[in-house]
Amino acid sequence: MIHLSKTATTRRLLSLIAILIFSGAGPLGESDACTNILVSRGASADGSVLVSFSVDGTGAGMLSVSPGGRKPAGENEHPSVADYKGPVYKVLNHINEYQVSVGETTTNGRVELANKNETALTYDRLMVLALRRCKTAREAIVEIDRLMQTYGYGSTGETLSIGDKNEVWLMEIMGKGEKKGAVWVAARVPEGAISAHANMSRITTFPLDDPENWVYSDDVVSFAVDQEFYDPDSGKPFSFRDAYHPNISKLIQRACAGRIWSIFRRAAPSQNFSSDYFRVVEGADPYPLFVKPDKKVTVHDVMQLMRDHYEGTPWDMTKGIDAGPFGSPYRFRGLTFEIDGENYAWERPISSQQAACVWIAQSRNWLPDPIGGVYWYTPDDAFTSCFAPFYVGITDVPKPYNTGNYDQVSLDSAWWVFNLVSNYAYDRYSRVIDDIVDVQQEQEQFYLEMMPQIDQMALRLYESDKEKMHQFLTDYGVNTGNALFERWLQLYNEMLTKNIDGYQKTAEGPPKEAGYPEQWLREVVTDRGEELSIGEAGDH
Repeated sequence: MIHLSKTATTRRLLSLIAILIFSGAGPLGESDACTNILVSRGASADGSVLVSFSVDGTGAGMLSVSPGGRKPAGENEHPSVADYKGPVYKVLNHINEYQVSVGETTTNGRVELANKNETALTYDRLMVLALRRCKTAREAIVEIDRLMQTYGYGSTGETLSIGDKNEVWLMEIMGKGEKKGAVWVAARVPEGAISAHANMSRITTFPLDDPENWVYSDDVVSFAVDQEFYDPDSGKPFSFRDAYHPNISKLIQRACAGRIWSIFRRAAPSQNFSSDYFRVVEGADPYPLFVKPDKKVTVHDVMQLMRDHYEGTPWDMTKGIDAGPFGSPYRFRGLTFEIDGENYAWERPISSQQAACVWIAQSRNWLPDPIGGVYWYTPDDAFTSCFAPFYVGITDVPKPYNTGNYDQVSLDSAWWVFNLVSNYAYDRYSRVIDDIVDVQQEQEQFYLEMMPQIDQMALRLYESDKEKMHQFLTDYGVNTGNALFERWLQLYNEMLTKNIDGYQKTAEGPPKEAGYPEQWLREVVTDRGEELSIGEAGDH
């Protein structure tokens, strides 16, 4: 497919909009190493609630719609489904038809407290059940608690992001071992603030008398006392993290607190957040749970916050010998390694090559739910990929976004095509990343600029013919996803054509030798200069 200019694409989509409205035309993986950002309505530029989630781990990220009115496939055998008599809501991956979204990061904590009973519900099952049953974030917290107390909690420590069109909550959970139930605490992100979590417990001390903003299990303190995790006679206030995620290792502090620091230092640079806690300096203060950003946060800002390798800091992953000759910020797993009895660890960035997908749930209370909820989704790593908008009112998804599997390359699969681009960039980063970002930013800016028009067209249909409104939003999402998939396949072809066999083609003259940066060559000479030397300059 030939890539249309921004103007031409706009004309084509506006024509599609007009046809759909005025003629009634028909249609044209789990993880335990993730990052979430939570943005309150008062902190966002347009009054949206925003939740982002980098789903880091092996597996192919897919997009799908689970219709309402029926039980989720594969869950009929569990009592929590068989016993449920209420309504079942439609879900688009991690956001439901009422604009409720749920993300997560695994903290582990006291792993011995995971309930091994086969009826105990794992965090991912709880997320699905909450989305299928709840119209608000507060309802989701209540339902998750009810399910855990009734059937048990079968995972290790977990932090959930739970948002709706009015507020967003951060919920931390720990099991109780063989005892049924779980202990937990949930904090409402204050209006005007943002929060984030990344595989390390975030809640420390909290008020026990502020139910509007803090809710918790009845035994969150008493269970810790019974298990000797907390001594009420110590004179210290109860801290969830100290009780249920104690003895945080240097590795965890580096790999997890570093991501929080990088989000906060970019969202609120005026606050000059110290890197000391991230770098495990003794006595350094942990980062706050909530931060007021320097300016109101847009969807595009969150996209960019999810694209981070510590650029511009002393830990910039595009710098140093470990970045290779072309400044790649990617470090392949494992995260740690040992040399001559000494342990080392790569930096752990927000943007990771192991991401199966990344999404941002946008919930807007001034629009009807099918239009107000938008699921910005990209397969693979956000830095080398592209977010596309999918309204919660859709009834189908682009076929490439729901095609393919982790074990077999497929050029029909968006996940595989986005990975072709990403993986090609890993070893040629500085030579190709600008080409990727140029297309990425052009496409995302176009979607953002089109959004008010799509909203208004959909709203007109909502008021006159809801069935046509759902079809219109579905057509927009399917056509947008299909066009982006084809553009990304074209981008891969362009990159491979331009950069082949160590040469880089230009519009003028023959292909150029790519060569290597001088700094990297100096490091090579330091290591192997004697073997590579051919004498003084000019002697050859």
